[in-house]
Amino acid sequence: MRHLRVLCAIADTGSLRKAALQLGMTQPSLTTQLHRIERAIGGSLFTREQTGSRPTALGHSVLSRARPVIAEMAALVSAARQEARETAGSGRHRRLRIGSVGSRAVAAWLRRVHERLPDTDTTIHVDISASALLRMVAADQLDVAFVYESEGFPLRVPPDAEHRVLMAREPQFVALSAGHPAAARPVVHLADLAGDTWMVDPTADHEYAAMRRVFSEAGLNPRVVQVRDNATAAELVASGEAVRHCQPTSLPGPGTVVRPVHGDPLAVRLLFTWRPRVLSPPALDALYADLRAAYLDLAKVNPAYLAWLARHEPVLLDRDQDRAQDRVQDRV
Repeated sequence: MRHLRVLCAIADTGSLRKAALQLGMTQPSLTTQLHRIERAIGGSLFTREQTGSRPTALGHSVLSRARPVIAEMAALVSAARQEARETAGSGRHRRLRIGSVGSRAVAAWLRRVHERLPDTDTTIHVDISASALLRMVAADQLDVAFVYESEGFPLRVPPDAEHRVLMAREPQFVALSAGHPAAARPVVHLADLAGDTWMVDPTADHEYAAMRRVFSEAGLNPRVVQVRDNATAAELVASGEAVRHCQPTSLPGPGTVVRPVHGDPLAVRLLFTWRPRVLSPPALDALYADLRAAYLDLAKVNPAYLAWLARHEPVLLDRDQDRAQDRVQDRV
């Protein structure tokens, strides 16, 4: 774990000197430790430049695996401390540990849960790695988790975890500069973006492989770069330097537009997962309903995605409308 934290500190600060300060070490000691790690792995993990240290391709690969391990360890320690505090107290109080991949639905989901369960200690753990979240569910570090699965690359759902499908196939839209020639079209084709640089997050499970598979099937070979920082990615899209796929519930940033892709070649499956016997079936049903309602509320705000749902998932919208009418009648 110490070695993994060293690598992450260097990557996050972009400097051996700053990483050493962050870790409470001397720079020579940190450099020696980095050399030892690189010798053990068999390759350079960082390039040394005048402007700082940057991960190599091998470094990105190692970091993408190191960060989930560190996050899991931090979650384990946090959960253990919390349990110890509760055990030492006068009595145990109700708690709910939610995990989720990054999604705009998370905030609305939590708000609904808090309103329905005001006396429950609800926590949230957000991780870009669905696999890491599933492992935390299996290890009793999370009670439920909202994850996505890249099409063609099934997640390894632990044998002692169960799941329910929120969306069998959520299309991935594309974010591009408002000045891009394809931005004026309501729907873009992959071929329209074949000459663009595409961005992926190297820490997201199978994102790069899924994108490469889609391009290969379309007979395309665009340049793909790995960018972890969302702020940098947004700037690159707005400036026209790159495009990136995004969730259909995403809002366009300044100088950008979000468009559906013809034929929906990029897609994911959305899953609600949990450990058996931790929560009662009614409690699980209510949590799932909260997540579903939060997700559909976001979908309805995006006209392009709402139109897509009306064409491909009309039953989903009809059921949501029926539930809304039932709630109104209940209040009356």
